[in-house]
Amino acid sequence: MLLAIDAGNTNVKFALVEASGDIVQRWRIATDARRTADEYAVWLDQLLKMEGYARRDVETVVISTVVPRALHNLQLLASKYFGVDAVVAGKPPLSWGIALKVDEPQQVGSDRIVNAIAAQAIEPDSDKIVISFGTATTVDHVDSEGAYCGGIIAPGINLSLDALVAAAAKLPRIGIEAPASTSVIGRTTESQMLIGIYWGYVAMMEGLLQRMKAQIGKPVTVIATGGLAILFQQHGHLFDKIDPDLTLRGIATLYRNNIK
Repeated sequence: MLLAIDAGNTNVKFALVEASGDIVQRWRIATDARRTADEYAVWLDQLLKMEGYARRDVETVVISTVVPRALHNLQLLASKYFGVDAVVAGKPPLSWGIALKVDEPQQVGSDRIVNAIAAQAIEPDSDKIVISFGTATTVDHVDSEGAYCGGIIAPGINLSLDALVAAAAKLPRIGIEAPASTSVIGRTTESQMLIGIYWGYVAMMEGLLQRMKAQIGKPVTVIATGGLAILFQQHGHLFDKIDPDLTLRGIATLYRNNIK
């Protein structure tokens, strides 16, 4: 099996992927560039055993990371504990296999490119808009041929909420959730904060999607990923499809495309 690793700014996600492309298990751990290969191995070995797997079941390790400092220890994890040399998205021998139609292709995060690859596999005949809810919220255009055509970067929901609480002394720390009603007039401090974050993001996404669709000028499929996608779909109905595993699927698809 293939072990796909997505090292993001907030979490490192691991997935066991069968040759068919099906994800059979997934786990995540908070991103810490100082976490050693040994620490990863102890944690991951226990999780594999709990699900009836062993390290010997992993034949390939593929890493996508936007945290360069985390890469070395993940590569060491692969070589020391799985007995394989990890392959890294965006580095030889892996070729992206899609066009990057932007001014600075070398600056595009690997997570956004593998999302584009996964989106093309899901909807190969239409243009796509991919929304990813992470530390940052990204909105990307993928054309009908699978090319990455650029997009938008906005502060992530939790990042915005943390900044608000940090800068305003009297505001309490709250968790993000869907408001109980569609009212946008809050009667408590907490409800006003929740309305501002939740409906503010819905309005932002509605506006950005409207502008992006108008600029693309043809029908598009909107695909969302990230843990908060389902939350915003409850009231907004913004997305045509939601795939929490889009990035992990993209990593696996990237590898399969390169070994054909």
